[in-house]
Amino acid sequence: MTAPVTIADVARLAGVSAVTVSKTLNNTGRISEQTRARVIQAARDLGYVANPAARRLRGARTNLVGMVVPELVSPYFAEVARAAAEAASSAGLDLGVFTTSRDPARERERVAALSGGLADGLILVVPTDDPQHLGVLERSRTPIVLISHFGTPTDLPNVRADSYHGAHAATTHLLDLGHRRVGFIAGADGSSQAHERLRAYRDAMGERGLLDPALIRPGNFTQRRGFEAARELLDLPHPPTAIFAASDATAFGAMDAVKDRGLRVPQDISVVGFDDIAAASQSHPALTTVRHPIHDMSDSALRLLAGALAGETVRGTVLDYPSELVIRETTAPPRSP
Repeated sequence: MTAPVTIADVARLAGVSAVTVSKTLNNTGRISEQTRARVIQAARDLGYVANPAARRLRGARTNLVGMVVPELVSPYFAEVARAAAEAASSAGLDLGVFTTSRDPARERERVAALSGGLADGLILVVPTDDPQHLGVLERSRTPIVLISHFGTPTDLPNVRADSYHGAHAATTHLLDLGHRRVGFIAGADGSSQAHERLRAYRDAMGERGLLDPALIRPGNFTQRRGFEAARELLDLPHPPTAIFAASDATAFGAMDAVKDRGLRVPQDISVVGFDDIAAASQSHPALTTVRHPIHDMSDSALRLLAGALAGETVRGTVLDYPSELVIRETTAPPRSP
């Protein structure tokens, strides 16, 4: 096996000292343009790649930002990661995305590894709502920014969109169309964002005196669970005439279940999702959903993290973005008996 290329190798090829190579690659100190060009060309010729962990141990910046997400199978988290990567590139940072498979223990492992020397800063998307875990994050010396955290109070900078009012608007939209039995497929257990959407659904139904626990089904934000949960709702003695799903992926699964029963959306069953991922406007029929400004949120999270890395005080910052109900083709008044 070939040994990794070192700074000493680059220095020998460029005919300079290792210190000069280090200053050139880290953009520190006074280096002539001629020497800089020679060092960079030598590094390219040898295929030199800096070791981020080693640089961190020497007290140098890695320019790597870690993003921890529950999963990338979900189109929503994939779009969040893509938007963050674009924002990181514009800020001159590299982004590494790490998944947890919605396992709190794995999330803690990822955070420990990244804050232990691999990354300069962290962005946690929909972090586990556990007070002890949040306490560890707050004590970390590595700058951390949260995306879409609700629930346990924390002074960590937090970028979030309004899940409660968006979910309340979605439920109210169905009620205003004339639906009285509105089923709800919840999000992942342990997600503070999912709790906000469930709370809003319960409040909206309760305000009309229509809340029925039998119409609530557990979920996990996936299309497969949306299909299963919708079938359970359709099997009820008095099935719903509309289904509100806690994510667009779940809503797509619900639509598949409706069609599997030989029913039509929205003529027989109305369906609403949440997130407004790219596929929502491209489905047939196009999905009524709640929009979150994913790109704006990711960009703000990167800006906060870059500010923290530059020495700015960002603790206690909470950036709330509004959610927006987007009415398309999957909702209609209930069919007359």
